[in-house]
Amino acid sequence: MRFALLTVLGGLMLAGGSSAAADDPAAGRQIANMCRTCHGIDGYAQIPIAPHIGGEPKAYLEAQLMAFKTGAREHEMMSVVTAGLSAQQISDVAAWYASHEAVATLAEGVSESDAPQACVSCHGADGISLLLDAPNLAGETNIYIDTQLKAFRSGNRKHEIMSEIAAPLDDAEIRAVADWYANVTLEITPVE
Repeated sequence: MRFALLTVLGGLMLAGGSSAAADDPAAGRQIANMCRTCHGIDGYAQIPIAPHIGGEPKAYLEAQLMAFKTGAREHEMMSVVTAGLSAQQISDVAAWYASHEAVATLAEGVSESDAPQACVSCHGADGISLLLDAPNLAGETNIYIDTQLKAFRSGNRKHEIMSEIAAPLDDAEIRAVADWYANVTLEITPVE
């Protein structure tokens, strides 16, 4: 099977056109064993600085992993982990985590209309992504979201949409967004 991976990530186009087997979530489950310390085997993060990845769109996960592998995105741990993975292994582990369902529940007493308006068109009021190339934010720790938004604001992390959205935000506005999504309850379960 021929495939073309065309993903726009922070202005970088990644393309490949080699033969590949179909995505194999079972093989991805085996690869996920090296992810479990930080992200959990089901994709529910075990440490506050790691994001929940279970139930994320496969395209988003694959793009992020390829960005770490190619150096388009850098992280001391993720860059090392992805360096040893083939494109097929990345596709498989992305398929494993994407095979989970992420369900979000807003905190009692709040309404979707209270959600950060600059975020809802991509990430949803409840933090479940509405786009294939945007991450879920539901239940992420406020420190994780705060850190990522500040990275976009400063230019340490670049994305054609997020960099522009984060640029004018002050620390209090960033914290309000981070707190909103951190207060959403997230459940991640395997799809039967």
